[in-house]
Amino acid sequence: MKISRNIGIILLIILNIAIDQISKIIVRDSIDPSERINVIGDFFQMMNVENTGAFLGMGSDMNPTLKLIFLLILPVGVLGYLIYYTITNKMLDKVSIVALSCIAGGGISNVFDRIAFGSVTDFFYLHINDTLRTGIFNVADMSVTFGMLTLLFTIIFAKKK
Repeated sequence: MKISRNIGIILLIILNIAIDQISKIIVRDSIDPSERINVIGDFFQMMNVENTGAFLGMGSDMNPTLKLIFLLILPVGVLGYLIYYTITNKMLDKVSIVALSCIAGGGISNVFDRIAFGSVTDFFYLHINDTLRTGIFNVADMSVTFGMLTLLFTIIFAKKK
């Protein structure tokens, strides 16, 4: 059975939200906020951090009005438009649809956390060496990053029509 394009988009978005939210529930229930778990030595760790800001905690110390605007209202508007664009633009190729759906799903999941909990649960950390390491991130962040990188490669390697 073939599903329609729009149902496929909605299912991809819901799948991204579900995987992220399930992972956050597991982390909140099983990892103490002061705990660090070495999954692969010091290279790959898991922890439970509540991020009240955006990417890498940026904006954590903004006043409440600016946080409301930049971390809730603006993202909701952008995500709403992104979903509208993805559904209505029939010229998008399948790879771009998957990428945009991942961006939307990850974004919605993090905005949901801000609304429901006042913060976003982050828990993955990669420490390659003292100068090369990541911030603490979550599945939604990986989904958004995957979508952005996929779009970037699609644009760079797109065949001229």
